[in-house]
Amino acid sequence: MPVQKKIGLTALVPPELIFACRCSPFDVNNVIPGSKKYPRNKLCAWTAIWQEMLSKRELKLDSLIVVAGGDCHNALVDGQKVEMSGVPTHFFFYPFDGDHEYLESQLYKLVDFLGTMGSPEKPGEIKELKEIGKKIDKKRAQGKLSSGDVFRIMISFSDLMGDLDVFRKAISSLKEQKVEMNNRVALIGVPPIYHDFHDVAQSLHLQIVFDELPFEFLRHSGTDIHNIARDYCDYTFARPLDFRIRFLQKELEKRHVNGVIHYTQFACHHMLEDEIMRSKLDYPMLTIQGDLPGKTPEQIKLRLEAFREALDRT
Repeated sequence: MPVQKKIGLTALVPPELIFACRCSPFDVNNVIPGSKKYPRNKLCAWTAIWQEMLSKRELKLDSLIVVAGGDCHNALVDGQKVEMSGVPTHFFFYPFDGDHEYLESQLYKLVDFLGTMGSPEKPGEIKELKEIGKKIDKKRAQGKLSSGDVFRIMISFSDLMGDLDVFRKAISSLKEQKVEMNNRVALIGVPPIYHDFHDVAQSLHLQIVFDELPFEFLRHSGTDIHNIARDYCDYTFARPLDFRIRFLQKELEKRHVNGVIHYTQFACHHMLEDEIMRSKLDYPMLTIQGDLPGKTPEQIKLRLEAFREALDRT
């Protein structure tokens, strides 16, 4: 079998189709929290870092898929910078209105970009892995798995570590443990750029039982293009804000959360959603804004501790 092409992703793109086309997906965001690279010119550090790394060939990929419609607005421009540097780039658009026929047409264009679907059995294998992922998510909410361990698995559902066998081993390495569920917290917004955020929160007795964006990675699936389009058209970050909020209200109630942390990234359009989230989600809420990757800053630790103390008093 020929060497698999390594395909970069800037946001959620159905990995089912990438594996089915005998390619290996690579979420360019997943290397950023652990990196020490500070971009020279930036708005959002997430997109600025992967743009620089790809343009300078510090990340070696065969091509890049940019989610240009839905989710991240900065990626549209930074993706074009990467394309101008010579990396073959495809722009993928989600329908704002959830039109599954439009998304199906986008998926066919994606397959044309990648090649042919030489491994049509892969989406079925991924669907089984995502069912396991949902069980892992439930175990965390039951206090049987640490928040950080589960987050690191859930965030990897965006690309399944580029290798289904490697990902299966990572899942099987999870060890159950008893976690004290003192303050049940939901983390909404984009994932924190700080690689130790979940571990820090847990050390401060804030138990994160819901990660909004990583949960989107594992809850969508399908075994063919038609079914994948019907499922992924409800990707909440690409839909109107009221659609996303209704979904959040159900998930937070289901998990019996005591409070919400809304993580926002500097210069991200999602920052503008904070006021609406506060008015629509009836929970104590802490809004945190991050910037550059690394460890959780001390001032944010202090704010997390103060939030914990406030929850303790409720």
